[in-house]
Amino acid sequence: MTNHGSQAEALLSALDPEQRQVAEALRGPVRVLAGAGTGKTRAITHRIAHGVHTGVYAPTEVLAVTFTTRAAGELRQRLRQLGAPGVQARTFHSAALRQLRYFWPHVHGTELPSLTESKLAMLALATRRLGLRADQALLRDLASEIEWAKVSNVGPDDYPLIAGRQGRAVSDQPPETVAKVFSSYEDVKREQHRMDMEDVLLFTAGVLASDERVAAQVRRQYKWFVVDEFQDVSPLQSALLDLWLGGRDELCVVGDPAQTIYSFAGADASYLLDFPKRYPGTQSIELVRNYRSTPQIVSSANALLAGVGGSRSAGVELRSQQPAGQAVRFVGHPDEVAEASYVADQVAALQRKGTSPGQIAVLFRINAQSEHFEDALSDRGIPYVVRGAARFFERPEVREAVVRLRGAARSGEVSDLPWLEAVRGVLGGMGWTAEPPTGRGQVRDRWESWQALATQAEEFATEHDDADLAAFVDDLDRRAAEQHAPAADGVTLATFHAAKGLEWDAVFCAGVQDGTVPITYADRDATVEEERRLLYVGMTRARRDLTVTWSAARNPGQAARRQPSRFLTPLLPEREQPQPGGRARSKVARCRECSQPLGTAAEKKRGRCSHHPVRYDEGLFERLKAWRLERARDDEVPAYVVFTDATLELIAEHKPGDERALRAINGVGPSKIERYGEDVLAVVSADT
Repeated sequence: MTNHGSQAEALLSALDPEQRQVAEALRGPVRVLAGAGTGKTRAITHRIAHGVHTGVYAPTEVLAVTFTTRAAGELRQRLRQLGAPGVQARTFHSAALRQLRYFWPHVHGTELPSLTESKLAMLALATRRLGLRADQALLRDLASEIEWAKVSNVGPDDYPLIAGRQGRAVSDQPPETVAKVFSSYEDVKREQHRMDMEDVLLFTAGVLASDERVAAQVRRQYKWFVVDEFQDVSPLQSALLDLWLGGRDELCVVGDPAQTIYSFAGADASYLLDFPKRYPGTQSIELVRNYRSTPQIVSSANALLAGVGGSRSAGVELRSQQPAGQAVRFVGHPDEVAEASYVADQVAALQRKGTSPGQIAVLFRINAQSEHFEDALSDRGIPYVVRGAARFFERPEVREAVVRLRGAARSGEVSDLPWLEAVRGVLGGMGWTAEPPTGRGQVRDRWESWQALATQAEEFATEHDDADLAAFVDDLDRRAAEQHAPAADGVTLATFHAAKGLEWDAVFCAGVQDGTVPITYADRDATVEEERRLLYVGMTRARRDLTVTWSAARNPGQAARRQPSRFLTPLLPEREQPQPGGRARSKVARCRECSQPLGTAAEKKRGRCSHHPVRYDEGLFERLKAWRLERARDDEVPAYVVFTDATLELIAEHKPGDERALRAINGVGPSKIERYGEDVLAVVSADT
């Protein structure tokens, strides 16, 4: 056997049967349907390396295309390790921009327009020309919609009709207004001799389509194409790929229809699903062996896709290659605060068993859901990182709201209003309304952040009868300080979208109730099914431990009107199934004395109804309160910032004798231990 032959066989021997089938399919057209965790990157990099080692491919004639710079870098690194370092692995935009920079001056005789990374400044000018008032959130939503239109080959003139047909909306703006902004933006861009990221693809396609010499040169350069994540290809990217191919079919595409979660941004899975129709003679291969997750997790993911109205026909049925693990947990909660508390407790338990925070993720549908989890993890001293978004108190709309609330508290301008009404008034002045805006986007995300602040105010009022606006602002400042601690190895908080392509040992899919998953504005069959796929992506991020949670109400004490997501119906045990009248048997916090449901947040913290006789040492409780008052005066903070009454009651009940026992009490986190632990233990020991 030749040296090349032995290298090729060594490459193939490292693959499973289906992966090997991919690697040996060196001539196109080839379609690979690769389920989550099935080793698709391994399969396609071995295919390219096998082609290089057998002499079928010249490395410089291969173009591997993916969607993110990170994925392209991973492809290049793996190909170098497999002995194929000369292969080009790039994103669509990177490959197109490289060609455009070379050919544009030769074709047009002018300099290439400068590339802008942000549309916002030009959009701001475009909207001003139209007399339209647009804040940063609306500008970002308009930018996203223009991006969708351009990658979908939809121009300003056609936008109103097509947007209407597809149910697209930008905040409360009529489609005709969006079209005018789109047209004005294009005018501004041309005047400034600039191009945006979508223009990179459009201009490259234009050069290739209009100049045969350029097209021939590009086609001589690249003879073999591999495209990863093909379910995310847009009409514009598909058109550019066709121009690169020039009628050839030496193309291998890889994707998973069950992970199509970017249709709102222009992705069109039909290019993957209909690939054999476009390319007769296609060899279609399925990767179904899941190496990431336990059989229990894989079984739940398969059942999710196979649910009523599900997309089993579009995806593959995974088969786990891992040893059996524990059952997937499905846990309902009375409200979002209780849900976050449960998740944080489970994270702490995983840590005690040896799972590092960096191998744990809490995933949810929208960024605003992170706040309760940030709070609960901070209370327990568990480090965390927010992926794909700023931490809650770092978000611009939250920072501005806290500044305005602080100003209102100091000025006394709202002193004639009940303080809760004052909070709502300040938020209302920024654009918050009791009802959420329609549609998705930055406007909706900003509303969710304001709504979270309104909810915090309601919870604070419930726990503190004598609270005022200044006390609430102090509490917000405390939360912000505790949540901004650096985290080198922290629990990941991320949306399902931001989690795609990642994996962890333990995953919590949280907030999985109807109205959130699927989201309320998913009002068509296609958008509802995309929400199902989004949950599928979240669940398949877990290697060993998967927990799915939901809450029956947003706030403590509210009526339990929410149901677990309709997608969970085939997965839930009978005790958690929705009941007649729409409510689910959710896990309810109950009194340790009489087992009745607990209503307020304070009752839940104490673990008993407020009308029960106290079990704590009332004398010790009074001494702790006296110490707290003195410490609060010294620190110039409200007393509840030191400890709430509910926490002092628990200390007086359990009488902790050391730091470990004190840390186990609800409401006593590392920051509290550091500031007050020694003093509290001294008060307790003096009493005993």
